[in-house]
Amino acid sequence: MSIIEKAASKLEQRATVISSPETKVPDPVQEPSTAPLDEAQPPLLPSGNPFPEISAEQKTAETSATLFSKIDLEHLRQLNIVTPAGEYSLTAEEFRMIKRPLLNNAFSGEKKLKNSNLIMITSALPGDGKSFCALNLAISIAMEMDRTVLLVDADVSKPSQLKLLGIEAELGLLDLIQNPELSLSKVLIKTSIANLSLLPAGKPTRNATELLASEAMAHLLDDLAGRYPDRLILFDSPPLLVTTESSVLSTHMGQVVMVVDAASTTQPTLKSALTLVQHCGYVGLIINRASQHLSLGAYGYGYGYGYGYGQQA
Repeated sequence: MSIIEKAASKLEQRATVISSPETKVPDPVQEPSTAPLDEAQPPLLPSGNPFPEISAEQKTAETSATLFSKIDLEHLRQLNIVTPAGEYSLTAEEFRMIKRPLLNNAFSGEKKLKNSNLIMITSALPGDGKSFCALNLAISIAMEMDRTVLLVDADVSKPSQLKLLGIEAELGLLDLIQNPELSLSKVLIKTSIANLSLLPAGKPTRNATELLASEAMAHLLDDLAGRYPDRLILFDSPPLLVTTESSVLSTHMGQVVMVVDAASTTQPTLKSALTLVQHCGYVGLIINRASQHLSLGAYGYGYGYGYGYGQQA
């Protein structure tokens, strides 16, 4: 019995196991951010709700005013990332299976979870491939006929989604929280992949945890969750055991997906990480780098595929 199986058999039955694909691609090395940190005093956060209820006209304005970036699909294929109209691949098939319970929970669950369309993708420690999984999951969901996806790069200390997608941006999530005059339409990037938009991390700041825990962030998340009834918002979040940002963010999430490295994640590590998200209504596990099918008992099924991605994600 593997380490992950032992861990799963002893953890609470809140977690639901889902699968990861078998691919062999290198992880783009994440260099520490070289952008200058904000040396000034932390900005005063706005009181009240800086994101009031939006009219239909404002929603239309968001769609028409957002930035646009063309995505190099060949670049994604080289990283073994799912692409629309791509050839059959195990990666694509596995993420089709991974997304299904998340979609059911968000839109057709018998017991509707609060903020069920807000989904956090995280891991216990760096190097488990969470950013790769977040992007694959986002594109796979965007390929649904009647769903749109907003991918938020919430790993604000080591953001990677811009690099994976091969695009550039300056403003993002942190700027949106700090500046009530900055509209979502000024930072949201509409991509050439139909139904997929990106909200970058934004300019780094020393008080990122406080910003993510602020009232302004809570109002922003409520706005994102309710703005479009067909939209899923995926958050590529920091590892749970190396920063406090993910545990803070998880309090607003309806669903959490944790990427687990079957080759290195120990039972105590997994249990510690799951403890931090046990308040969430749904917790799913993507078992990464497993070499064989896993038998996980009450946890459902795990396919145990390993794709070898993720040194710093």
